[in-house]
Amino acid sequence: MRKDARKAIFKKMTRDAGPVKDNRKLSDLASVGPETLEHFKTLGVHSLRDLKKHDSTKLYEELCLLTGIHQDPNVEDVFKAAIEQAKNPKLVGQRKNWTYWNEVRLKNQNK
Repeated sequence: MRKDARKAIFKKMTRDAGPVKDNRKLSDLASVGPETLEHFKTLGVHSLRDLKKHDSTKLYEELCLLTGIHQDPNVEDVFKAAIEQAKNPKLVGQRKNWTYWNEVRLKNQNK
């Protein structure tokens, strides 16, 4: 079977199947513990649908403002890991962990 034909069949199959329902909760995400759930509540983020709309840096800055406390910068990395998982249910490996996003953030800061 030609590659074009396989692509067309796959596209039809996925289109006909309709959208995949994502039943995950915030608490199901890797790197998200009780403290992060409290942060999300403070920020008005109550679902994955809410979380997908946000930027980790902006959430972090808003949390600092709302609490009046300069939060640990790693909180931003936890937010980034959670947002990426919310956007992509099939995310695998290290990209689910806040430590991966910590390394990315630090590399970008040092450029």
